[in-house]
Amino acid sequence: MEFLTKVMAGRKIGAAIRRVEDIQEAIGHRNINSIFLLGGDINYLPTIIKRVTAAKKVLLAHIDLVEGIGKDRAGLHLLKRMGLQGVVTTKSNLAKAAKEEELIVVQRLFIVDSESIKTAIRVADNIKPHAVEVLPATIPEYVIRDMKKSLGLPVLGGGLLKTESDVQEALEKGIDAITTSLRHLWNII
Repeated sequence: MEFLTKVMAGRKIGAAIRRVEDIQEAIGHRNINSIFLLGGDINYLPTIIKRVTAAKKVLLAHIDLVEGIGKDRAGLHLLKRMGLQGVVTTKSNLAKAAKEEELIVVQRLFIVDSESIKTAIRVADNIKPHAVEVLPATIPEYVIRDMKKSLGLPVLGGGLLKTESDVQEALEKGIDAITTSLRHLWNII
């Protein structure tokens, strides 16, 4: 699967949504193709999935943060049956099970020191998600370069970006796309 083409539609920004009430704004935004749901509960998912799918956009739910989803294979199977296109998770067992369910998988990795870089690369290489998301997006260029070289996967960046120049700097370092909840950054093409 070509993640940057099929999920991001060649765009550099994905909308990170923390509150279900804000989903319509992302659905209606002309520069947004991918929506990363970072909260809410499973009771709202069927309606959200239908609305996002009808808008011909891609929805990925952060399964560690959405309440009511069984954090196991059965929960992932239910999400697939609901029509969810993909998931974001920090948990490698869930990433692996999601891939087996043929969901799009973004493995979220927190980079805090040199050891976490090695661990992140080892874990992602074992799972082989469709993309990785590094937090914070302000990490050094060599980290992004090493991850891309080792994994051969798209690298998304999230967190600690406030301005358009912050986004440009992250992209210039080699991050392929940004996930952000800041609406003023959604206009960056």
